[in-house]
Order: sequence, then C-alpha cells, then structure tokens
Amino acid sequence: MKKCTAVVGCGLWGRNIVRNFYNLGALHSVCDLDKENLKMIQELYPEVNTTSDFDSLLKNPEVVAMCIVTPSHTHFNLVKKAILAGKHVYVEKPISTSSNEAKELKELAQQVGVKLLVGHLLLYHPAVNRLKMLIAEGVLGEIKYVQSDRLNINYFKNDRSVMWDLAPHDVSMIAHVTGKAPLKVISATGCDSEFENICDITHLTIEFEDGVIGQVSDSWIHPQKRVSLLVRGTKATAILDDTIQEGKLKVYDNKKGSQNEIEVFDYLEIEPLKLECQHFLNCIKNDKTPRSDGENGYMIVKILEQAEAMMLGADKAALDKHEFKLSRSK
Repeated sequence: MKKCTAVVGCGLWGRNIVRNFYNLGALHSVCDLDKENLKMIQELYPEVNTTSDFDSLLKNPEVVAMCIVTPSHTHFNLVKKAILAGKHVYVEKPISTSSNEAKELKELAQQVGVKLLVGHLLLYHPAVNRLKMLIAEGVLGEIKYVQSDRLNINYFKNDRSVMWDLAPHDVSMIAHVTGKAPLKVISATGCDSEFENICDITHLTIEFEDGVIGQVSDSWIHPQKRVSLLVRGTKATAILDDTIQEGKLKVYDNKKGSQNEIEVFDYLEIEPLKLECQHFLNCIKNDKTPRSDGENGYMIVKILEQAEAMMLGADKAALDKHEFKLSRSK
C-alpha cells in the first residue's frame, strides 16, 4: 500500500506505531506538538514528513488514513475532525472515556463511510487468537469464568485512572476469546495508593453473556510485572502468560488436578501491533469492517463508564438501567 498514513502523537507508544507503518511502507507523515519527538522521528526516518500542524494533514489529499495516538481525553475531538475530513481512523484505546462520544464517533464513521479501528491490541495477538480457536473447538468445554490480570509499574499517569489505561485490553480480550459480550458490572473498586486523586489499582467483576463471569485487575504500582489470562471451562483451564517468551499458552485438564498435566499449543510468533496495523490497511484496501471497530470500542467504553460510576458511588438503581446487550466482537 502506498504511503498514505499519518500518525498523530509519537510518544513512547506512538513510536511503535510509527515504526510499524513505516515498515509496512504506508507511513506518510508524523505529527506531534513536541519538537524533540519530531526531531527523533526525523533522525530515524529522514524521508518521512513531520509537522506540528494537525489541520494541515486533514487538508492533505495524500493522507488517506490517520492514527491518533494521543492522551485519551483528546481522542474525541481529533477523531471527529479526521472522520469529517474523510480520513480512515485508527485510534488508540479507549476510543473515548464517554459512551455518548464513543457512540457519536462510531455512527459518524458509518455515515461518512470511513473505517474506524480502535487499538484493542490483544484482539490481534497470535496467542489470544489461538486460545479463541481452542474455545470455539470446545477444548475447554463450556466457559464459566475468566480472569485477566495486568499489573506493572507506570510513572506516566496520563489517564484518569489505571482502568481507562489498561482495562480496555482486558475487557475486549475476554469478549473476543469467549465470544460473549459484557452485559453489566457486578462490582468495581479502586484504590488511590499514592494520594494523587487517581486510582492506580482497580478490580472489576463483570457479567458476560450466558452467565460467564469475568474478573479484571489492573495496576500501575506493581514492581513485579504480571500479564496473564485464565479461562476456566467445564473440561479444561487455559492460562496465557504474556510475560514469558515461549510457551505462553498452556491448557490444564480439570480432571487430572496436577500442574504437570498440561498441553502447550503452538501459534505464529508475530508482533501483535504489526498485525493490527496491517489489518487496518487491509480493511481500507478491501473495504472490510475492522475486527475492533467503532461498535467494539463503544461496547468497551460503555462497560467501563458503568464501572467508574460504581467506583464513585453512583446510585445502584441508576446503574441497573445501564444493563445492555451489544453485538459481539468480530
């Protein structure tokens, strides 16, 4: 695909997206307000256009697609402008921190006729998709319980809580591998361990379709990194440990009751971000709906918004009205 994509925001994560679109031969421009960030891009990719003028990219007919990799509170305005300019949009998760805004963006993209992909990266992870296949094949039996832990140190707290930073990955991944949409939040708690008026530890319990219970724990203050997914079925239990290099996905027979009785499943080792960027370009080229489209992004924001309201002590009767059912992740 020709060089038609502009990346807006080239901070720590944005640079990874820049690298991938460059390697895919699709990077046209990089935009950032920080001159030092742009200088770094110029040194690494001297042939790539750099600018601090977002509006100039909106007017550039050579820019067909835009990747918004900026703080979450800026997503709505930037994505809306890009869609109205007729650009296909890849926006980092969450699509927004407001379900009304998320709904507006997904509907606007449909009206304008552009692709909208939300950066739910784990929907493109080879091990996650291998697990999804095993579940679909009935290897685990009927799914009853899922637990996702995403714990690490993060000194750059640019979201309003760790939940908005990390839980979009967890909730979208659980919905994706099980094929069950989230229905409602059962419980949600958070802790501000450093007294900065921002939750750096959160725990969610969510009811998914068919009675599947999902528990999600996210932390910015754990000195020992843990990134794991446990899926418990009636026949077997799968554990995906994303902190190890090999053998990330293991399946344990529930009946044998021994940790030595495991089966390791192979999958292709390809960088998930490369697959996500490639998927975005392919959806544009072949007029396909992205796996993590605007509907998927809206579904996740809706459930996290409900969780945040519960953490803040919203009235339970009002929360009950939030129970909903949306189309499943593709």
